[in-house]
Amino acid sequence: MKGLSFSHIGIYVKDLKKMEDFYTKVLNFFVTDRGNLDTPRGKVQLVFLSRDPKTHHQIVLASGRPEENIFNPINQISLEADSLETLQELFLNFKALNVPNIDAITHGNAISFYAPDPEGNRLELFIDTPWYVSQPMKVSLDLTLDAQTIMSIVEGHARELPGFCPRVEWEGRMQQLMSAS
Repeated sequence: MKGLSFSHIGIYVKDLKKMEDFYTKVLNFFVTDRGNLDTPRGKVQLVFLSRDPKTHHQIVLASGRPEENIFNPINQISLEADSLETLQELFLNFKALNVPNIDAITHGNAISFYAPDPEGNRLELFIDTPWYVSQPMKVSLDLTLDAQTIMSIVEGHARELPGFCPRVEWEGRMQQLMSAS
């Protein structure tokens, strides 16, 4: 599509060091830059993070999040794994770190697990599947099973859902719809 593509997200944080450690040590982001910026609300410390050597930053951590949060407006920060095996490895790492409230699921069109970062921002780590099903849809999934079994379970369930089709077919329909608008 012409025009815009998603680039990066900035997150105000309470504990910059703790959040930097999490994103670099647990999710293997690299610090590409850091510094201070004077703003109308005062000085803000910034840490720029990326996992892509061509992209200066995919996530920016910024100091200044209030200690008391009535509501976190971030629904989720989604990070795509390069394979089901990588997703499973990350899942086991989160479990080993005793990250609370880990929720492993399938959406039919994706396999995911959700978990909070140290300040409660909900992360979704996921892979796409080769199928499309109508959304929203969520079913619990055991990510400790072998990859072939997981894919078989997900496909079997997805085939029973409304809208099931190969992802390439759905992508073709979306291409036509988006081109027409």
